[in-house]
Order: sequence, then C-alpha cells, then structure tokens
Amino acid sequence: MDNDLGEIKAILKKYSQEHLLNGYDKLDEAYKKKLLEEISEIDFELIKSLYEKTKKEPEVNKDEITPISYLDKFKLGDKYKYYENIGKKAIKEGKLAVVTMAGGQGTRLGHDGPKGTYDIGLDSHKSLFELLSDYIKSEGKKYGVTIPWFIMTSRENNKSTEEFFEKHKYFGYQKNKNIFFFIQGELPMIDTEGKILIGEDGLIKLAADGHGGVYESLVKDGMTEKMRELGVEWVFIGGVDNCLVKMVDPVLMGIAIDKNVTVACKSVVKANPHEKVGVFCKKNGRPNVIEYSEITDEMAEATDKDGELLYGESHILCNLFSIDAIERMGSEPLPYHVAFKKAKYIDKDGNLVVPDSPNAYKFEAFLFDAFGEVDDMAVLRVKREEEFAPVKNADSAGVDCPKTARELYKKYYNLS
Repeated sequence: MDNDLGEIKAILKKYSQEHLLNGYDKLDEAYKKKLLEEISEIDFELIKSLYEKTKKEPEVNKDEITPISYLDKFKLGDKYKYYENIGKKAIKEGKLAVVTMAGGQGTRLGHDGPKGTYDIGLDSHKSLFELLSDYIKSEGKKYGVTIPWFIMTSRENNKSTEEFFEKHKYFGYQKNKNIFFFIQGELPMIDTEGKILIGEDGLIKLAADGHGGVYESLVKDGMTEKMRELGVEWVFIGGVDNCLVKMVDPVLMGIAIDKNVTVACKSVVKANPHEKVGVFCKKNGRPNVIEYSEITDEMAEATDKDGELLYGESHILCNLFSIDAIERMGSEPLPYHVAFKKAKYIDKDGNLVVPDSPNAYKFEAFLFDAFGEVDDMAVLRVKREEEFAPVKNADSAGVDCPKTARELYKKYYNLS
C-alpha cells in the first residue's frame, strides 16, 4: 500500500487534488484501501476537461434541426400484421433481451430503497420490479421462450437490489442464467474550483454518469458478451419507473428488422406543443432528440398538412437496439452534460458541509446522444395511456406520480 500511496500522491500533486488524502490517516484499513482504489480509477484528464467545460459560455446553436418521420402503430393498416409477424419470429427464436435501468433511489417518492422496490399502491402491493417481471414472463410464455433480463443498478443500490431479488426468489428467474445485474458507471463530483469532493464516508463523492452510460456499462461489464452467448440480437432498453413499459413489442422489432435499422424507438405525441419533453428530430441530417429548451416557440407550434405537430414525438426512454449498435455506442464515452447540484461533502478541515444551494458539478451522458451515430432509425408512435405511466414525483406533484401511474395501470389491465 505504501508504494501505491506514493504513486497516488504524485498523481494528485500533478492535478492539484492533494486534498483527497486529507482524511486518509483517520480511515480504517479497509477504507484506506478503498479510497486509494477509487483515486487510482479516476481519469484526471477527463475531470480536468469537464471542469474547463463548466467555465465556457454555451456555444451558439448552429445545428440544422428538421422533423423526423415516424410511423403510427395504430395507422399501419395491413402493414401491422406484416411487421408483427417478422417480430414474432425473431422473439420466438430467442433473439430479444431486455434491459431495465434501475440505478435510482426512491427518495423523491419518500421511499427508502431502490426505486424498483417501490409499491405504487395497487391492491397486490407489487413493486415496480415485480410488475415488470410479470409482464416479461407473460410475454415469454406467449412466445415459448424465457426472455433474458438485464438490470442496471448503481453502486448505491446494487447490494439492496440484489438482496430484494434474492428475497423474492428472483421472481422465477435464475441468477446468471437468465437474469443479470450490472452496475452503472460513475464520475466524481467537483466544486466550483475544480476540486473533487470527498463524501461523508471519507471516500470520493461519486455520482451516476446518466442513462447514456448504459452502453459503456453493458460492454465493460461483459453483458453484451453474455447476450451473444444466449443468441440475442436485439436489446430493448427502458427505465424501471414506467410501470406500463412494453419491452416485448413484435411490431417495433419487425419494423427495425424490415427497415434494416439498428435503432427503433417508441414515442408518444406531446400532450401540448409546449410540454417539457425531449422530442425526436433530425440534427444536421441525422436522427436525434432535442430538448424542449432548444426549440423556438414557432418550431414547437409548427404543424404539417394534417395538423400534426412537426416536433411532436416525445422520447419516452423506450428504445430497441441491435447488439452491434450497443457495442459500437459503448466503445467510448458519450459527451457529458453538466448539472449544478447541491452536494454534502467533507471540507479540507474534516468538517461536514451541508449546502443550502447548488455547490457542485455532476456530469452525465444522455442515452439519445448516441442516436446521431446512426444513419437512420425508426420511430413508432404508441398510445400514452397504454405504454407510458412513469413514477417520478410524489403524489403532491399531480403528474407522473404513483396516483397517475396506478390509475393508468389499473385501467389498462382492467383492474377494479
């Protein structure tokens, strides 16, 4: 450890981050080892460049934004059965796996534990994880296969997530045979001076690297390799907080296969022109998702000859990828976006600082930033009331909360 410590001190001096070892002597041996491991894993050049990014004025957006074409699932006519049959064949051949991004905690819901363990208030008292499990298993039974389930956790909730699944006997799945857990990537948080923060536990203050990190995590943790061993060719990626997510959709798969695209996404039409959601578009001629803050009122309100919004297809985090596309997208990190957040930390004198306003930068990648790497993609409009019931806020918010999700779920499944 002494040799490691000497090398690490030299690295920290080079990057003016010596404060990371201020509390080192007060830690027990296990934590000392852990801290040195964390420091050795930091890409200091990346952190330096990300800090420089926080000081730059946002660039004037010169991208050419144009509408993207889409298919409406319920206006396909004869093509519906055609696409469905193609997708059914692929699913029956075991070519589909599903990934659930479940790295978050249920804090905003007043829930102490991983968000996936949250009970939305149904009479069955099933957790979000169990609702998703029920759906995947019923679809697998329909096609005569077991659809492999890959769950992305975080360092914060991995242990409790795995313990939850073990307690529930993996809802009939078999660990490391058809259900797999992998951990989302993280990046250190830094203060306004570019100094990496130390958390309350004396270790590096890390934050999840955003849902865009899913590609890199799938590749680095060997999950795509496992998928290939299972004969998987297509991977559906969705979030844990949408209790109506339809991960097994033969029409979506059929469209992707028939049109020979490597990415196919679901959308719901915006509730109104100014709904605060990201929307599908083309950016400089390539598929993309643009944030609501990046389009003008005129663009938001623009309609086509049929009165449909030109920029009306909301990205709902329901995306299908070929395994080749995931491996390509995961070969190197996506660009990081900066968020200014409140973060508790231990200062250079060993005192806990609890800020009352944002004081630290975190960096996250967005899954849809990888869309620009493909020449074309398919967008399939689905019905909001059938496929999008997210649980993001407490009931007091009135939208995207347990109450609204519960009502949509009960209505869809005809539960009294």
